[in-house]
Order: sequence, then structure tokens, then C-alpha cells
Amino acid sequence: MKELQLKYGCNPNQKPARVFVNEGDLPFEVLNGRPGYINLLDALNSWQLVSELKEATNLPSAASFKHVSPAGAAVGLPLSDTLKKIYFVNDDNLSPIANAYIRARGADRMSSYGDFAALSDECDAATANYLKHEVSDGIIAPSYSEEALEILKSKRKGSYLILKINPNYKPPAIEHKELFGVTFEQQRNDIKITADCLNDVPTTAKIPDEAKRDLLIALITLKYTQSNSVCYVKDGQAIGIGAGQQSRVHCTRLAGNKADIWWLRQSPQVLNLPFREDIKRPDRDNAIDVYVGNESGDLLDGDDWQRVFKFKPEKFTDEAKFKWITNLSGVALGSDAFFPFGDNIERAHKSGVEYVAQSGGSIRDDNVIETCDKYNIAMAMTHIRLFHH
Repeated sequence: MKELQLKYGCNPNQKPARVFVNEGDLPFEVLNGRPGYINLLDALNSWQLVSELKEATNLPSAASFKHVSPAGAAVGLPLSDTLKKIYFVNDDNLSPIANAYIRARGADRMSSYGDFAALSDECDAATANYLKHEVSDGIIAPSYSEEALEILKSKRKGSYLILKINPNYKPPAIEHKELFGVTFEQQRNDIKITADCLNDVPTTAKIPDEAKRDLLIALITLKYTQSNSVCYVKDGQAIGIGAGQQSRVHCTRLAGNKADIWWLRQSPQVLNLPFREDIKRPDRDNAIDVYVGNESGDLLDGDDWQRVFKFKPEKFTDEAKFKWITNLSGVALGSDAFFPFGDNIERAHKSGVEYVAQSGGSIRDDNVIETCDKYNIAMAMTHIRLFHH
């Protein structure tokens, strides 16, 4: 099939809308549902991300996409008991690809609400059963087991979008984009991100082999994140992504705040919150965000807490939160371009960052290196810019 008519473009008033190729066939097949313009932007960007993660790490990989940027990305490592609890997992027989998606979605559950899921490997029943209970718009994968396909087809009253990608498809080297009647043309960003890009380490501290995997995950994730962007990674999964900010330090703060919330979710105060049995997952996620201080705290004012909790929990004080966050360590941080000031490193240090990968090339590289040495942070200069628009 060379052409596919879409529901509409970016907005419902933008009709007609379609996708097409000039040569050959479209690289995907619609198995269920009807895609929209943004659905396919998410699907094709996320597929490239997970396929490159799989190639770089040799591990099943997954991503959770929203508005053409990843809310999370991860490889298929086993889940700890704590992660199972904060990701609402009750199944002990999870496959590696299911673990990858659960980790990707769990990075930022607030942002993953209504996501587009991407899998590097076949979608199995374990992954489909987890997705069945989450609010999601669609999925892209190279194949589906019969059981998984039936489970997913039952989502959203039968309208859940299911795409099958051709994993052998190779896009043209030159890509085009039209804006305001003007056509842009450029070489597709086919640069390979490998451990070789982490060899230039100007800091006193050096990068151990076990940290390189997480730095590669951060960099590959950023390759498909709207710029400016910064990504925090720990133990094989993104834990905070800051996308589309005009200031790089704002990216670092945004992603760092998300990483902090991910870590605070694992604190005893949050793990022991007395939720009502009938509370839905999105409401639980919202309540946790409020409780750890991402919002104003209005949920606990008056009697509003009764909608969510069996009884009113004790306040999570700033002192207690700060103390818990100081236990976060071993975090890897990637940036899609150079850090112009050491303030990015100062903020990253507060969220447990010990390893950094950034392009380098700022006139203030010396200041950034000095700040890393101040905190014994190892930093690689990749000499690769990863802007994505």
C-alpha cells in the first residue's frame, strides 16, 4: 500500500490528511483502528528509537511516546519488587519485552497517560495484558502473538490502534519536510551511537563499563526527543526526560524534577499511602504527584483527600523528601548538545548524576569540566549533536 488516508491532521479541522510514499509501499500495516497524523509521527519516531536501542544494547527495548517525544524508554531488564509496586505490576511471569515497556511507561506515568507504545520485539500476551489496563492510544511492533493481538483489539471498545512495522525497511538517505509552502531537504540523521562516542573523557573521574549502557540509552533517547532535550537514566531506563525547552538548564531542571519524582515514588511514605481500593490508576498517579510536591498540595486541603485515601496520610515534609533524594545515585545524564554553563551539572548532581555524556564544544567547556570534577562526576564529550525537530 502506497497511501493511507488519516482521520485528520494535527487538529480535527485539518482535513484532508494522508501519508504516502513515492516508491514502494508504506513500511507499516494497520492491524486495527484508524491512525491520525500525530499517531503516526509518534509511531515512526518511537520505532526508530527502540530499534536503535535494541541494536546498541542487544536487549529488548520499548518506548512510551507522547506528542512526538518519549515520555520514557527502557531495555528489558527484570523489575525489582519495588518497581513492580510503583508500576502496578501483579504478574510474576513477565517477559523481557514486557519488562521493557513497563519500565518505559513507568518513567513518567503522568506523561505516559494516553501514550503510543513502541516495542523492538514481538508483542506477547504479557505485554498486551499490561497495556490492557493502561490508558494508551496505540502500539507499534514488528509482530504480535495471536493472544496479544486479541487482547489489544479489545481495548478502547475495539478501536485501539495496532500497527505492524516492517523491521527490514530502510528509509531513503534524504528526507523532506514542507513548512509554509517551502520544502526542506536534509540527510537523514543516520549516525550510529555506540560506546566509541564515550571515549573522550576529560574529567578526573572515568566512566565504568556498566555506566556506558545507560549513557547510550540516554543519547539514543535524545536522538528522537524534541530539542532542546536532556535525559536522566538509571538501571536501563529513562527516569526523567526534559524536552522542547528553549534553555538547556530548564531541560535539566525539568528532567531532574521528573527523576526526583520517580525516586520519591519508591520512598516508604509513598509506598505506604493508604489508597482506596476503588481508585483508578490515573487518579492514583495524580495523587502521588501532588503528594510528593509536584503540585500545590491542594489534594490534602479540606476533605478532598477522601476521594483518594482511606484516611489522611501524614504530610511528606520537604526535609524528608530532600533526605530521601540524597540516596539517589549512579544516574547517567545525556544532553543533545553542549552544556554552556556549569549550572546544568550543579542541578544534575542534586538528582544523583554520576555520569554525563554531552557533545562538548562550548567556550565554557573548562567550567563544565571543573564543575564535574568538583562532584567527582565522569563526563564524556561525544562530539555529536542530536538536535531533533
